[in-house]
Amino acid sequence: MELTKEQYDIINSTGNIKINAVAGSGKTTTVIEYARTRPAKSKILYLAFNKTVKIEAAKKFAAKGLHNVQVETAHSLAYKHIVFKSNYTINANGYKTNEIADLLNLKGNGEKHTEYVIANHINKFIAYFFNSDKQKIEDLNYLDTISEPKTKVFVSSVYNYIKKQASIFLEMMDNEEIEITHDFYLKKFQLSNPILQYDYILFDEGQDGSAAMLDIFLKQNAIKVIVGDTHQQIYGWRYAVNSLEKADFKTYYLSTSFRFSNDIANLAMSVLKYKVHIGEHQPIQIIGKGTCNETKTKAVIARTNLGLLLKAIEYVTKKKEVKSIYFEGNINSYTYADEGASLYDVLNLYNAKHF
Repeated sequence: MELTKEQYDIINSTGNIKINAVAGSGKTTTVIEYARTRPAKSKILYLAFNKTVKIEAAKKFAAKGLHNVQVETAHSLAYKHIVFKSNYTINANGYKTNEIADLLNLKGNGEKHTEYVIANHINKFIAYFFNSDKQKIEDLNYLDTISEPKTKVFVSSVYNYIKKQASIFLEMMDNEEIEITHDFYLKKFQLSNPILQYDYILFDEGQDGSAAMLDIFLKQNAIKVIVGDTHQQIYGWRYAVNSLEKADFKTYYLSTSFRFSNDIANLAMSVLKYKVHIGEHQPIQIIGKGTCNETKTKAVIARTNLGLLLKAIEYVTKKKEVKSIYFEGNINSYTYADEGASLYDVLNLYNAKHF
C-alpha cells in the first residue's frame, strides 16, 4: 500500500504526538510503520483497547518482524504488575446489585428494596472511582454523574451512607476479604505510580480510554503517541475520557479513508456538523477513496444488551435468509443484564422453555 503524505508526516515525526484518524484511514499500517522506523534497539509498548485487538495487533507486529514491540491491554499490563504479586482472586463478571447488598448487609429506609437501589449506586460510585485519575474516592462527587432530578434528590439524602459503604467495599477487596474486579487491579496499578521501562508507548483507541489509563500513560518518560478518532467515543457511559483532547501533544491527522467513497465521506462530515448543537465542535476533513460494493452484511447497534438479543431473536425466527449472527466481542459479553438475569432467560422464555 502506498502511504499518504499524512502517514509519512506521522512516521517522520519526533516527540509526543496525537493522531486523529478517521475510520479506514490505515491507522494500523501507520502505527506499524512508525514502530518499524524507530531506532533498532528501541523498546516499544503498544496499548490495545481490548484482548481481541491485542491478539490481532500482536500478529501484525510479529509478521513485520517487530519483536521489540510488546503488545498489551491496560488490564493485562496491570494484571502482571498487581495480581501476579498478590494473593488476589478475581470476580470476572463483577458484582451484581443483590451481591453488594448482601456483602455489605445494607439497610434501607423502610421502603421496599431501597437497599438494592443503594447497592446500585454504590456499584456505580465505585466504577466512577476506578475509571477516574483520583487518589481517593472522597476526591469525587458522585452526584456530578446524576442528571435525573428525582434520583439526585434520593442520592443526596443518603450520600454519606453510599460513600461510606463504597469505601468499605473497596477495603474488603483490597484486604482480600472478597474477590477483586478487573477494574480494581487497574486502579491499584494507577495508584502505584508505575514506571514503565519503554522508549516509546503507543496508546490506541485513545478516545475511549479511562482517566486512570491516561494518568498512567502521561506520567511515563517514554515518547508517547495517542491514536484514535475524536468522533468515535462510545464508552462515555463507562466514564471514558477523550485522551486526544486531554493530551497537549502536537496533532496529526489521517483524514483519507480507503473504506468508503467520497459520497459517504461528505455525508459523514454533514452529520458531524450537528454536534455543534450538543457542544463545541471541531470540524474534521474526511476524504473517501474507497470503492462501493453491494452490501451483504447488516450491523445492528443498540443502546442495551437486551435490545441486541431481541433483534437477534427476530432475525432467527422471522428472517430465515439470515445464515449467521455474530456478536462483536463474543456472545459472552452480552449474556448478563445489569440486575443479574441472564439474557438466555429471554430466549428460553420466547421458546417456552420454562426451567
